[in-house]
Amino acid sequence: MTSRTVTLLDVARAAGVSKSTVSDALQGSGRVAEATRDRVRAVAEELGYRPNSAARRLRRASTGAVGLHLPATATRLDYYMNLAFGAVERAQEDGLDMVLLAPSGAAGGRIASRVDGLLVIDPEPGDSAVPGLLDAGVPVVTGERYLGPATGPSGAVVCDNAASLTALLDHVTERGARRPALLAPSGSSAWATALRATAGSWGRAHGVAVTLRTVPFAATPAEAEAATRALLAADPAVDAVICAPDGSAPGVLRAATALGRKVGATSASSACGTTSASSASEASGGNGRNGGSARSESGRSGSAGPGRPGGAAAAVGPMSAGLLVASCVDGTATRGAEPPVTAVDLRPAAYGRACAELLCDILADRAAPDTVRRHSWSLETRASTGSPG
Repeated sequence: MTSRTVTLLDVARAAGVSKSTVSDALQGSGRVAEATRDRVRAVAEELGYRPNSAARRLRRASTGAVGLHLPATATRLDYYMNLAFGAVERAQEDGLDMVLLAPSGAAGGRIASRVDGLLVIDPEPGDSAVPGLLDAGVPVVTGERYLGPATGPSGAVVCDNAASLTALLDHVTERGARRPALLAPSGSSAWATALRATAGSWGRAHGVAVTLRTVPFAATPAEAEAATRALLAADPAVDAVICAPDGSAPGVLRAATALGRKVGATSASSACGTTSASSASEASGGNGRNGGSARSESGRSGSAGPGRPGGAAAAVGPMSAGLLVASCVDGTATRGAEPPVTAVDLRPAAYGRACAELLCDILADRAAPDTVRRHSWSLETRASTGSPG
């Protein structure tokens, strides 16, 4: 069809679906099966269909605003406030106001009448507001993937959370840790799920059992302190604690101080000097093989085989031993702690900008629906892991 402009009706006839289905499929809205959405887009591309932006604006008057949905815990977390500021700044560059939605959400239809699109950050499958937001009939961009069963978003901006935790675990073992532990976030968000899974996969790959303790998604310093005390009491050989929740690191530091653990040092070098790899293996009854995985909250663990970091650590246990501390989220709490805490800088303001930019691009037809963009992070090493601050 090259002699005239290809219309939605042309695409609908060629794809064997209704005109409204074609519209929903191309805009990333409505309840359209993924296979149907893919077929419609393929047909549209083959026919050379180009959306009429002017007609689209006439059919649906622009409100000049986009909505932002944050987790219910966001109001007390540094990370989400910085993210929100970044998103607001970027939306304004396209002439759009940002409307902060109540944590409980609202009916999708009512929201769609007030905004041109939506940002849904760290969507939890258990958040009752999210399905309605995703099915509101306007483009939706999520910060991290949505793992629930509802209609998928129009686009997403994601971080490689598995890689960031891997970098932390690699770092603390390079600094001498032999028994790392993770205060892992509860919940079923993509971030929480990735961290818990990575602790297990990293442990299996390295023959090192990573102790897991589950804490609330937005654990307070007091909750992190209590969890760390319980962790170190159950397994004094733990020599590195990585805390996931934003702002919880000071609680880990308080627990270490109360238990006489020197933050920023480990006993690995002295242990390795007195316990050979072979004797550690013999003492454990090992045969040089280990199925190291995330350890249960009971604090029990297997031992590692010859040459594995966990083998030498079996001789370490005094509560006066050193402790490395790191965080999965950087912020004022980690930078201002004493000592400053090694952390992953997720660059929340830039992340918020990236989410808002993708939504603006989808609204302006600069990006196709279902676009997924990657957001980078960096590892900031500080004195809490024996690194220069």
